[in-house]
This record gives sequence, C-alpha cells and structure tokens, in this order.
Amino acid sequence: MIVGIADLGIGNFAAMDKMLVQLGATPRRLTHPNMLADIDRLILPGVGAFDFAARQLDETGWREPLESFISQGHRPLLAVCVGMQLLVTGSDEGAGAGLNWIPGHCRKLVSPKDSPIKVPHMGWNALSVLRDDSLLDEFDRKQRFYFVHSYYVQCPSSFVLAECQYGLSFPAVIRRESTWGVQFHPEKSHGFGLNLLRNFLKFSC
Repeated sequence: MIVGIADLGIGNFAAMDKMLVQLGATPRRLTHPNMLADIDRLILPGVGAFDFAARQLDETGWREPLESFISQGHRPLLAVCVGMQLLVTGSDEGAGAGLNWIPGHCRKLVSPKDSPIKVPHMGWNALSVLRDDSLLDEFDRKQRFYFVHSYYVQCPSSFVLAECQYGLSFPAVIRRESTWGVQFHPEKSHGFGLNLLRNFLKFSC
C-alpha cells in the first residue's frame, strides 16, 4: 500500500515514515500534486501557523487538487494538527482560507482565570470518544496522544468523533466521509499513534 504524505513545506516526515513502514505500508513524499494519482491514501501533515499553511496551499498549487481529492472521496485522507485545521473554513490566527470541507473555525486557546493552563498545549493528553468509528477501533481509556498547538477547531458536533480536555473541551478527532482530522500527532504518540495509523490503513472506502 502506497501512502502519500503531502509536502507543502509545513510537515515533519521522518517519524511518520518510520511508523508507516513499521505497519507494512510504503510512504511516499508528494512534492507535487500531480503525484496524487499513484497513491492509495493520503496524509496531510502540518506544523506552524494556519496562515502560512493556507498560503502554502495556494503557492504550491495544492489547493484545488486537495479539494478535488477530498470531495471525490475515493481514497481516505488523514489530516494531522495544522493539517486538520486546514479542513475548516478559517482561523483567528489570520485571514487565510482553509479547505472548507468541514464548516468551522479555529479559535485560540485561552487560559481560564480560575484554572490556568499553559499555551501552547504541549504534551500528552487523553481523549473522550463521543461515537464509534473505525479510526478509533480497539481504543481504550488508557490511550493518550501527543499534542502541540495553540489553536483548536470549533465545528458542529456532528463532525466530532472525540474530544480532549485542556482548559476547555475541544475536538481532537473529526470526520466527514472518508476524511479525518486529528489535532494530535499520531507519529509522536508511540503505540497509541501506531494503532490509530493501523486503523487508517485498514479503512476501505
């Protein structure tokens, strides 16, 4: 199985490559959107600022091919961290446009006065699963995932599969059709992340 990893200049690749190889997949870094034709499924990674990522969509020519890939729904897509945030309409972080596949907006994490938190949210945290989904098969309460972010997605609850509690409850896993977004980094989440990626590879449209 060939798993494309979109290279928009906003992702980390080594850890993701290693996990995919461990699961028996063949990772392929996609440096141009015309390489989408030869893959079985796609990962959209992301680190850094939403606005920079949104500009990269346009400047690297990825926006329309990604919109087409997602809307056709023939192959699964997993969007990670800022990649997940790109699935919604926009962000408080700037004026850039997301892919608008899931109606929503990214909001800044704010520390509550009565229970202060550190921003960015950085470290391990548990999820609360709201509904069953193939991506979360064999999930148990002991599983924890690694987060690094200062913004979170706000979207209708019908798209939210799991939440995380950090100052407030925010969507940690979202889905529309065969496209998922995860706010955490599965490639940095050891065995828990490996299990989630295994479920992603097993999914059939």
